[in-house]
Amino acid sequence: MAARKTRRRAKTAVRATKKSKAATTRRKAPLARAKAPAPRKAARKRASQRFAVSHHNEHDFQIGLRRYAQYRDLGVRQATDGMVQAHVIRFVPPCRPEEVSKLHYHDVEFQMVYVLKGWVKSEFAGQGAHTMRAGSCWIQPSRIEHKVLDYSDDCEVLEIILPADFDTVELE
Repeated sequence: MAARKTRRRAKTAVRATKKSKAATTRRKAPLARAKAPAPRKAARKRASQRFAVSHHNEHDFQIGLRRYAQYRDLGVRQATDGMVQAHVIRFVPPCRPEEVSKLHYHDVEFQMVYVLKGWVKSEFAGQGAHTMRAGSCWIQPSRIEHKVLDYSDDCEVLEIILPADFDTVELE
């Protein structure tokens, strides 16, 4: 009889321990879920944006920043009140390295380039020379010194820049 009581007490103690662990686990779970999200950085006040559409038109390509390139403005500057510039750049063949290979940088907050057609070879300070082909995309950090080395006769790129108005500084 005494042995039975001892076994019952042992089972009861095991059950109590399991319940205690389960209760502890349950108590911890809500604390884990109750973590507050990290505070968001305050967004800069930006001008409201307007709807804009730009359909392809060969007559929209104009000589712009460089004589060896034609630019097609996509209307993003006006739609974003100068916050962003987006244009398609069509390189004029044939490539003349003595004209295109001028070291320079752009004083921008953001610059992204995506190759639509052909290829372009450029050299970037600290990164070396890269040949970008149709489908290649790169980010050019602000003020990174670079130069175009060569491009194909059919090369076209999409360039997106913040802000729309920026300075280009020639170093050569």
